[in-house]
Amino acid sequence: MSEPVLDVRNLKVQFRSDNQIITAVDDISFQVNRGQTLGIVGESGSGKSVTSLAVMGLVPDPPGKITSGEIWFYPDETEPIDLRSLPASQMQQYRGGQVSMIFQEPMSSLNPVYTCGFQLTEAIRQHQNISKNAARAQAAARLQEVKLLPDDDALRQMLAEQGLSDRQISQETDRRKQTLLNRYPHELSGGQLQRVMIAMAIACNPSVLIADEPTTALDVTVQATIVDLLRELRDRRGMSLIFITHDLGLIAEIADRVVVMYQGKILESGSVWEIFSNPQHPYTKGLLACRPQPDQRLRSLPTVSDFMEVERSETGELEIRSKPLEVTEALRQNACMDEGEMGDRLARLEKEGPLLAVQDLRVGYPIRGIFGQTQRYVMAVNGVSFEVYRGETFGLVGESGCGKTTLGRALLRLIKPMQGRVLFEGQNIYALSRKQLRQLRRNMQIIFQDPFSSLDPRISIGEAIAEPLKIHGVVKSRRNQRERVAYLLERVGLSPDCINRFPHEFSGGQRQRVCIARALALNPKFIICDESVSALDVSVQAQVLNLLKELQAEFDLTYIFISHDLAVVKFMSDRILVMNQGKIEEIGSAEQIYRQPQQPYTQKLIASIPLGNLDRIREIQSGRSLVS
Repeated sequence: MSEPVLDVRNLKVQFRSDNQIITAVDDISFQVNRGQTLGIVGESGSGKSVTSLAVMGLVPDPPGKITSGEIWFYPDETEPIDLRSLPASQMQQYRGGQVSMIFQEPMSSLNPVYTCGFQLTEAIRQHQNISKNAARAQAAARLQEVKLLPDDDALRQMLAEQGLSDRQISQETDRRKQTLLNRYPHELSGGQLQRVMIAMAIACNPSVLIADEPTTALDVTVQATIVDLLRELRDRRGMSLIFITHDLGLIAEIADRVVVMYQGKILESGSVWEIFSNPQHPYTKGLLACRPQPDQRLRSLPTVSDFMEVERSETGELEIRSKPLEVTEALRQNACMDEGEMGDRLARLEKEGPLLAVQDLRVGYPIRGIFGQTQRYVMAVNGVSFEVYRGETFGLVGESGCGKTTLGRALLRLIKPMQGRVLFEGQNIYALSRKQLRQLRRNMQIIFQDPFSSLDPRISIGEAIAEPLKIHGVVKSRRNQRERVAYLLERVGLSPDCINRFPHEFSGGQRQRVCIARALALNPKFIICDESVSALDVSVQAQVLNLLKELQAEFDLTYIFISHDLAVVKFMSDRILVMNQGKIEEIGSAEQIYRQPQQPYTQKLIASIPLGNLDRIREIQSGRSLVS
């Protein structure tokens, strides 16, 4: 198990942009051994994905180019091969066959005009000289292997219990396989699409599988099943795995060795135990600290900048210095809240009384018949009632499809419910006239999940933030609008100098800050944060969560914080409501929900959180040693 299967030596990848040369990967070296999982971790822009594209021979040229380095692949019982030296025609034999990759976003990686079965069989026939029918049979077997379908024995047993004959069982088994193969990408959920991508990646039995952020923005329960599946496939097939992510907690669940990258360089590497128990580099310490830990209640999350300072030398070299020990120690000592402090805060909030009251809210989506008539309703929100206190952060947690976003939009009258009332400061918002509702909207705002689609790419961020001021006539003169926008940008941690820049000129975290500034423009009392940090790096996520807490204290805001991640919700929230299939599973204080969950569904959500603590790593490693 100790011999290498992949050896990357002094790899350097550069991109040309506006007469500038940007070094995305800067002279890095690492090895992957047979049967081993190497975790590559770092923030967006650290060079993780470019490294994987270089290994696959997929760096776009132009504008990118591998300027130096070697990528040695060691096939079974043959001479090692430098993948970088292979011509394109030969590289195609190895790409997808011997070295395969699961790309980050399955919806954009799969072609929407072809069925999943067609795309799977195409990948198989690219590397195997077999008929369409044989390739289709292999495709169905791969979908069974990634557990999108039960295996043949389980399927036959299930159908036999329904009283079917042997012939009917054979026909029904084949029908179910063909039905799944004939589905288009839009007919599957995010977790199912990721399984199709995994099936495609393992279709030709690769020696090395690269998983590039395979669980980003997935529910914690789906994320846990994908990680378990990759671990199981690795062990069963004897593959080597390169697992790329920004979340060190997730790395602890699957990796044997870890490489930490920052701005194209490897800052630290070692076994997963060494990295977690005794991190040496301040950047690694920052990444470990900024992930919310459900077993602690912190006032604010540490960020990477709390642990290090970064400068560029005159020659352009990166210079990273650790913050003084007393600074990080003071940060650690002042971070935790005790139970008495949390109890006092909840008591104060209860005395303030409810700002928002929801009574028996029901929202359904009609299922139409062939003639357009409504046959039945799918209930997205089913009899939900709760109150939100003034100044409170009320957490709303559950898996995708549980009704969280539908509920949030119904609270703002963006969706019309079938039944129920929503009272804001005692007013039923569904009884208001259009003019009254327009006035109310100044006090109720929402921060949407995706900052990329929340902002109009055709207008500058200054115009986007000023738009609510113009619509509601709050600030009429252009000079005052500009001053207000500049203040809001400064308050969310962006420079007022970027007021005329467009959304595409910002990173994901910066765009989310722009969306927060826009939501604050009218001085609202109540903001719904709908999965507003789910797709962000853990370090950027920590900055945005801290910002939301600071703004709440400064502007006396009330939040409903919607997320599938219970660790993040617990850090932000005073109380938590757990939703499942449109109904309330349980509701209580954040500490109570985490420490004493009453419902099996809540227990499952908590068990799926990738903690990345030492006890968990020790447990995983002892399990691996028993297996080996």
